[in-house]
Amino acid sequence: MTPHPSPEPGEFLSLLTADEIADLTAAGRKRRWDRGATVMAEGDTADWVLVLTSGRVKVSSHTAGGTEVVLAIRGPGALLGEMSGISDEPRSGTVTALEPVEGVVVRDFAAFLHEHGRVAVLLLRLLVGRLRDSDRKRIEYGAFDTTGRVATRLVELAERFGEPTNGGVKVALPLSQDELAGWTGASREAVSKALRSLRDRGLIETGRRRVVIYDLEGLRRRAR
Repeated sequence: MTPHPSPEPGEFLSLLTADEIADLTAAGRKRRWDRGATVMAEGDTADWVLVLTSGRVKVSSHTAGGTEVVLAIRGPGALLGEMSGISDEPRSGTVTALEPVEGVVVRDFAAFLHEHGRVAVLLLRLLVGRLRDSDRKRIEYGAFDTTGRVATRLVELAERFGEPTNGGVKVALPLSQDELAGWTGASREAVSKALRSLRDRGLIETGRRRVVIYDLEGLRRRAR
């Protein structure tokens, strides 16, 4: 069996001890989804959470007008569906597999937290971090132009998923331009123009579902 990739630093699974991971795995069951599959659907009522062990997903919601807003990209080690799993309220977003993904489905997650007080505190800290990140993104939407927001998201992807390549950092980007637009709060046309501007500056090179960043510091400066 191919081993799962290591969890992303700072994601839920990376914070647990080996014993806590073993108890969590024992409390759940493994599942797999193909690329493009809906893992969780906004509005659904469900009593389970998912700990992602491989692959990446997008978390999104739709406006009243039907526009998709991408809220986050999550990778190995992420905990998904925890709010509805704890509160018994409907899902607040849709989770879609950007590539084949695997994870552990855990039902009655609240019972697991009752038995593992340290994990409950860690989860509280993780949720506070997500709220801070959400606040930061709202500030970005008001303070940055589209190119700045696109640069910010590319820097985030490079830092989380980038792989060194000749003269740069390659990001296998499992997002379409429409999805990148939904993640930056811009139109597809504005995102296309922003990418062209970053290419013209020699900061990046784009291809089908991939980006190579040649000047990460320059991209960070443009993001700011």
